[in-house]
Amino acid sequence: MPEEPLLSRPRRNRKSKVVRGFCREAWLSAEHLVLPLFVQAGGQDEPIPSMPDCQRYGLQGGLLGAVEAAISVGVGAVVLFPRIEDSKKTPTAEECYNPDGLIPKAIQTLKKNFPQLTVITDVALDPYSSEGHDGLVSADGEILNDETVEVLCRQALMQAEAGADIIAPSDMMDGRVGAIRETLDEEEYINVSVLSYCAKYASAFYGPFRDALASAPKSGDKKTYQMDPANVREALREAELDVTEGADMLMVKPAGPYLDVIRAMSEAVYLPIAAYQVSGEYAMLKAAADRGWLDERAVVLESLLAIRRAGADVIFSYFATQAARWLREG
Repeated sequence: MPEEPLLSRPRRNRKSKVVRGFCREAWLSAEHLVLPLFVQAGGQDEPIPSMPDCQRYGLQGGLLGAVEAAISVGVGAVVLFPRIEDSKKTPTAEECYNPDGLIPKAIQTLKKNFPQLTVITDVALDPYSSEGHDGLVSADGEILNDETVEVLCRQALMQAEAGADIIAPSDMMDGRVGAIRETLDEEEYINVSVLSYCAKYASAFYGPFRDALASAPKSGDKKTYQMDPANVREALREAELDVTEGADMLMVKPAGPYLDVIRAMSEAVYLPIAAYQVSGEYAMLKAAADRGWLDERAVVLESLLAIRRAGADVIFSYFATQAARWLREG
């Protein structure tokens, strides 16, 4: 026993479940989660080897079942990523704004079957480009900013026309948030939100995602437009610009390795902050759990809670449906 009596005993606030609940600073619920979905044409689903339990869902395959399962446990939003056939990929990526393309068909299918579902769409060129970059590529290998923004605006407008609720540009071109907002407003899509991938880092954690969509760059890397993993202040500069340009929400990607960025951004701006628990984060947790090295439920829920604690209001996670189910079980 201490010689002097302890006046402050923090453990008193941890002595029971009820008392711990009184003191809890962050919490996680299904309402915070968004389920990313990979979609492809046809009726066949294909497993993704580097992302166990994840599929490329065919429009006439398991897509509706996956969404129904998410909704049933309280997940109210999905974000769509297309696996485009190689024959439709070109240097100018014009398939990205085809009104009869894969994504508009997916939006319409989901909205018909689940009118209450919030559908988020990705705006970038890499799934549609034969070069595998988020922007148009010049003859000498430069990623063209302003020319790309023009294409992104056409892509965003097409998605809004198809029924998307939230447009999420992930390309990291300068000025694209303002240009997309102006395009949507001019066409009277004033209620379609813009969720900007504001701080998307040139991360090594994206590998399984690129496998899923066959969208890896054919040459070079993405370091001239995605952010340097060493930087935080640069993220705040990007946030300030996107707020000025009319963004409704801001994204940090990846999530787990960038909790400090989430915290800094949540303290710097008043917009909702989203964070993406990316494919590499998912694959690591699944691999360790599959080998019995970690308790999957415990580490997944802890990792998501950490993202919330850092300041994220919205979390994109491939664990969304399972995590929501675990949260219901208590």
